[in-house]
Amino acid sequence: MTKIGGDGFMQDNYIECPELAGKTIQMVRIYRDNGDGTSVQIELTDGTNFSCRVSIRPDVEAAIYKGGVGTPETLRSYQLWTKSVD
Repeated sequence: MTKIGGDGFMQDNYIECPELAGKTIQMVRIYRDNGDGTSVQIELTDGTNFSCRVSIRPDVEAAIYKGGVGTPETLRSYQLWTKSVD
């Protein structure tokens, strides 16, 4: 389990929001945002809102290796992940 900020936790491959259990949805809006993703806003009948942004961010992995017979020898590996903007 990984803390993602606030009171939310990410369970392996999903985010669980137990505070939404039992609430009634009034309206759902899906927006294309100006960046590289989509935003979903859910208005609940008790006056609270839930929003979620899904985006595609590039991850780059590169390596310098020496080939030959058998398994190539990795001389150096590089990784670059785009940081999210909060």
